[in-house]
Amino acid sequence: MNTPLVPALPRTELPDLEAVLLDYNGVIGLQPDADDWRQLATLAGWPEGTTEDFEAAFWKRRTPYDEGTITTSAFWSRLLRGDRTAPPGSALLDALRETDTEMWTRTDSEVLRILHAAQTTTGVPMVLISNAPRPLADRLDESEWCATLMSRALYSARLGVNKPAPRAYEAALAAANWPAPERTLFVDNLLENCLAAARLGLRTLHYKGDPGDLARHLLPRRSATAQPAASGIAAASTVLAD
Repeated sequence: MNTPLVPALPRTELPDLEAVLLDYNGVIGLQPDADDWRQLATLAGWPEGTTEDFEAAFWKRRTPYDEGTITTSAFWSRLLRGDRTAPPGSALLDALRETDTEMWTRTDSEVLRILHAAQTTTGVPMVLISNAPRPLADRLDESEWCATLMSRALYSARLGVNKPAPRAYEAALAAANWPAPERTLFVDNLLENCLAAARLGLRTLHYKGDPGDLARHLLPRRSATAQPAASGIAAASTVLAD
């Protein structure tokens, strides 16, 4: 005769993580919109209708700025058009720096909610590892979410190296007190950065804008274990619900 299964009380399963390494832009931070790029292009002297060309030039020249190997003035001197100049201390350089920094500071409230919930329920340490120039790094350090969520915050301009260089991941692991790579989750919106992390043995989440993906990796899951009503018979089933 079959023994009926009686569900036991739900229990909580914690993710088996020792640390989480988080990218900023495209995960916690929202991407700039078309108006942001248009405003910055206009400030840099680019004619109307050339915003896409400006954005392409911006990214082509961005790597050494993010690495901290060139100054803000040097970065913008290569991007200005017309008769514009932005020497150190100029009002235009200040405006470019502020506009550039500000457009990267909007955050995804749902992602932050999930991170706070994970911190509260699991206590897993979180380390921010971002490709960011010094002005943006300074601004993010001043944010409330960074101060309350992150045990450490690392930026390429201070490290002198961008992801996906191995040294960036090694610095993040050191900041997290060297957790086991296989029990460390790295979250980034760029596939190349995730592939580089995976080569070092880290778990990865290639984040594509769905906070639910983050929740499934970080938040405790509820499990219900079914047990036999009659004693002496070992039978159980477990269902995990995200």
